[in-house]
Amino acid sequence: MHIILIPDSFKGTFSSEQVIHYIREGFEHHFDDVTFDEVPIADGGEGTVDSIVSALRGEKHLALVRDSLGRLIEASFGMCGRTAIIEMAESSGITKISSKERMPLLTSTYGVGEMILEVLKHDTDEIIIGIGGSATNDGGTGMLQALGVRFFDESGEILEQGGQILKRIRRIDASGIPEELKKIPITVMCDVSNPLTGPKGATMIYGPQKGANDKTLLELEAGMVNYKKILLETVGIDVDLIDGAGAAGGLGAALVSFLGAKLKPGIEVILDLVSFDSMVSNADLVITGEGKIDAQSIYGKVPVGVAGRCLDFNVEVIALVGTEGDQSKVVYDHGINAIVSTIAGVISEEDLTLNAEKRIKESIENLCRLLKIGMKLNK
Repeated sequence: MHIILIPDSFKGTFSSEQVIHYIREGFEHHFDDVTFDEVPIADGGEGTVDSIVSALRGEKHLALVRDSLGRLIEASFGMCGRTAIIEMAESSGITKISSKERMPLLTSTYGVGEMILEVLKHDTDEIIIGIGGSATNDGGTGMLQALGVRFFDESGEILEQGGQILKRIRRIDASGIPEELKKIPITVMCDVSNPLTGPKGATMIYGPQKGANDKTLLELEAGMVNYKKILLETVGIDVDLIDGAGAAGGLGAALVSFLGAKLKPGIEVILDLVSFDSMVSNADLVITGEGKIDAQSIYGKVPVGVAGRCLDFNVEVIALVGTEGDQSKVVYDHGINAIVSTIAGVISEEDLTLNAEKRIKESIENLCRLLKIGMKLNK
């Protein structure tokens, strides 16, 4: 029996790699003739570089770049053959600063641009950027500044960094972008569809978690509206018509407008990178999963993304999950054949953490025993 193990992390409990370890351990205990393909998953936020490098047996490299407040830090990126993997959370991530340092008028994506310049030093013919987990709301201006773009105010002065400059931009000079970068295709792992501006835009939806109070939100939103106008005048693109332009505080808009990047759901990028369609054609079973499966799982989440690819190959898909939420059974209409939950009933938050390993092992034990019964009945 050949099984593909491709779960998302159980956020706050297990990484994707840990879930894979537990499943493999359980199946090897119950079955003598089982083999695996193992594909760790990350959604574009923290852990993206590690997951892709692990799945593709690539290499990690370190670079000295600036965090969102301009301090020098070490950040990692991956090289998988000639494909570079960048995780914006490594430089401009919200976990890189304390809660007291969340200041979206000042935080910048400059470090992301520095990481892009770093991968250009390698033999790179494709760049993949995960943009989850940002601390920024600067429209990607910091990244662009690191790449040589200049932003001018109404008096012709060059502007500094951070979300504070957005309302003051009157002209953009993008002539400094390296020519070699313009020739490299860029794919962005982006799992949100927010536009740049408006009530569902980058600022109003994600600004509060990045430290913006009501006054700051209004200032940043006014800046984003101005920035959108200047982008339209400069590159002829209305970024509010592009799903995901508001991702990572507008970084998605900058990547599309000036680097010609393509925004794609993270799971689709991963599946293409690992040649999943070829992999699944030789599989007997696929086990995927996530921390909580519910009605929202059909909108770009890992289990349903995986199951959708399996439909054409008639391969059965089991979702191992932490818990089931409202209307979770809707995923049965999208290629998942069974759900196995590690939690049955209501438990305390303390028990959720303390006994997580025991529960996942017991759930995998039950899954293996049920499969063995099914195999006997099929004879």
